Amino acid sequence: MDRILTALIVALALTGTAQADSRAKDLFGAQRTASAQAPDPIGFYSRGCAAGLVQLPETGPTWQAMRLSRNRNWGHPEMIAFIERLSAKATQFGWRGLYVGDISQPRGGPMTSGHRSHQIGLDVDIWMRPPGRLNLSRAERENLSSISVRSADQRRVNGNYTRAHAAILQAAARDRAVDRIFVTPPVKIELCKTATAADKRWLRKIRPIYGHNYHFHVRLKCPRGARHCVDQKPTVAQLSKGGDGCDETLNWWVTDYLDPPKTAKPAKPAKPAPKPKHPRDYTLDDLPSECRAVLAAN
Repeated sequence: MDRILTALIVALALTGTAQADSRAKDLFGAQRTASAQAPDPIGFYSRGCAAGLVQLPETGPTWQAMRLSRNRNWGHPEMIAFIERLSAKATQFGWRGLYVGDISQPRGGPMTSGHRSHQIGLDVDIWMRPPGRLNLSRAERENLSSISVRSADQRRVNGNYTRAHAAILQAAARDRAVDRIFVTPPVKIELCKTATAADKRWLRKIRPIYGHNYHFHVRLKCPRGARHCVDQKPTVAQLSKGGDGCDETLNWWVTDYLDPPKTAKPAKPAKPAPKPKHPRDYTLDDLPSECRAVLAAN
């Protein structure tokens, strides 16, 4: 019955008989399975959808997918292969593997809650919590929480952060499929202090951003031949000006960002700029046209 209702809602939206402002998040969030199409990430990480995604098995030899009720353990085949590689690599650094958070919905698209991105099957959240065991029940996966590796004042890493975290992040950044990795700023600062490899260009892929203290967010490059996929710009090399991103601007995240200097308030514009639309408010018209076919496919 649920699949019939979902198909009817999608059909109405695609034929234009549904309200013009039907939100894409409701259409994509209702999908329970991937489309029977060739794998194809469509659009940008925060404005798109995905055909032919693959479901990460709930449990593997070196991983467990968490929060199964969300049904967000779907990714492009290259993402699934990356998770398998990195989780196996994690065992070399003393972890049993990885706890894997959200990847994408079965057909990508805007999510009903949470992320702005994760829309094309090329983003994944990896928990900072080292797995205690890899035979958690479904209930345990719903209730277990990750751990923060950031101090309460947000200026440094805390005692939960270990050399294994650093090694796993370095392994992820050195993976050729990876475009960039988002971490809490203190982790990037700590990596810049402690990295010893002669070649530190991998550090440019580690991008500081608020939040991300309970997980790190890996974003893959558009796969070769994925003509509907839009890579992120500027590149990490451009953002780092050809370096490793460990320059003086990094300290902004633990200084002025947390305690902005007092300055004169700018005059209010006569006409405030329109507030950017949040992905959860997108309609199908806001997404690439190919996303309609993804919704309509078997």
